[in-house]
Amino acid sequence: MLQHPGTDLHTIHDWLRWAVSRFCEADLCFGHGCDNPYDEAAWLILASLNLRHDQLETFRHARLTVTEKDLLFERLHRRIEERIPVAYLVNEAWLGDFRFYVDERVIVPRSYFAELLEESLAPWVEAPEAIESALDLCTGSGCLAILMTHAFPGARVDAVDLSPDALDVARINLDAYGLEDEIELIRSDVFDHLGARRYDLIVSNPPYVTQASMDNIPQEYLCEPELALVAGNDGLDVVRRILAGAAGHLTENGLLMVEVGHNADLVEAAWPHVPFTWVDAPSGESRIFLLSRQELESHFLPA
Repeated sequence: MLQHPGTDLHTIHDWLRWAVSRFCEADLCFGHGCDNPYDEAAWLILASLNLRHDQLETFRHARLTVTEKDLLFERLHRRIEERIPVAYLVNEAWLGDFRFYVDERVIVPRSYFAELLEESLAPWVEAPEAIESALDLCTGSGCLAILMTHAFPGARVDAVDLSPDALDVARINLDAYGLEDEIELIRSDVFDHLGARRYDLIVSNPPYVTQASMDNIPQEYLCEPELALVAGNDGLDVVRRILAGAAGHLTENGLLMVEVGHNADLVEAAWPHVPFTWVDAPSGESRIFLLSRQELESHFLPA
């Protein structure tokens, strides 16, 4: 049980050192925005004190009030004892320079699409200005839909999710960015309620965790909604539905891009004759596949 340090810690620097030590002792899992105890402790402390990430050095030796110390201890205690990700404790997550509100109703945003959208998905999308309609399928917090409006400013963007709770969180983020009139939130189980809508681009970061992985997943991930993670025994239940229905919702030259995490081998094994193009993000390899409408029509029967 984590013990309160009492009056021994005074400054942000003191609390940061103490938090890093406690995180290392607790053998936490880092995978929700940071990959090491120092960055995660700094994030928790700065966000809790309403300081920007670039203000650590400026305020490193600032002394904390009793109220601030109690808040930090309460959040550090929950991070260690309950294994709650920092993103939920401070109600924020970051993709690049974009901040998003999150809570336990949505998965903590983490996607290689964020890096690719910084360059408007070049070179696979040759003319970003030509994208007139785009779909973020399985939108969760709405983060990728928001990034798509910046990457493709001329596009009408739809954001789809099955979970009404997720769409409520997405609405918070749309409002924060002033995009409530530019992005339409739609509750739908994959394509079920999209009617005849067609898109120049469909992007999806769907659930793709296998059941075996769920049975051995670190406790931090169990704080996230299972609906946003697990997708059947082989992790491909939702991907199958996307592949079966995507052609019917793409324009003539439309593209489908789907992130499947570590399941690239499973995708290749399930559909060995499909000519997947694997898209590498700067910090990762072969996590996203690309198919054209023509390729989908050639290999998948309509849903």
